[in-house]
Amino acid sequence: MMRPLAAGDFAAWSAVRTRNEEWLTVWEPKRHPNLPDPTVDRAAFTARCVQRDRDRANGTAFQFGLFIDHEIAGEVNLNNVIRGAMQSGTIGYWVDRAHAGQGYVAEGVVMLFQFAFEQLSLHRVEICIVPRNTNSRRIMEKLAIREEGLAERYLEINGVWEDHLRYGMTTEEWTERRAELASRWLE
Repeated sequence: MMRPLAAGDFAAWSAVRTRNEEWLTVWEPKRHPNLPDPTVDRAAFTARCVQRDRDRANGTAFQFGLFIDHEIAGEVNLNNVIRGAMQSGTIGYWVDRAHAGQGYVAEGVVMLFQFAFEQLSLHRVEICIVPRNTNSRRIMEKLAIREEGLAERYLEINGVWEDHLRYGMTTEEWTERRAELASRWLE
């Protein structure tokens, strides 16, 4: 199941993030040292949830907790939604190491494709991955998502400007592949 995170999810989310800190932070932007850490600060987590509610209301981002057997196991998010001539967004995700490789993130990504193309009417969605992140790249391989190329020094990850492989899908590709992806991952 996927749903927006709420303030009441703090303890469970914090436990998963804390347990997976070494597994996850090598793939994420470095936290600002003067800002409270939502992993350990309940107020910061609540503020994060409130901001995400605002983003959803403004149509700029749609973040979802990934729940397995009613327990938080990660997140699958549609960020940087741009309207106008671009009509696009970027998917990002993380998963508890205990659940990695079991297809949950791939299923979540397909659900976000469906949401982005069928409910938000976006034209294009991309996923950007550090090339050495073989686990994330494997998800793109499982889903047969088109690789678009390398964006050099694309995002700051853990204090370093990292290259990213860009993967993309357009609404035309979704229309062509919807039945296949839905039957394999959503039914």
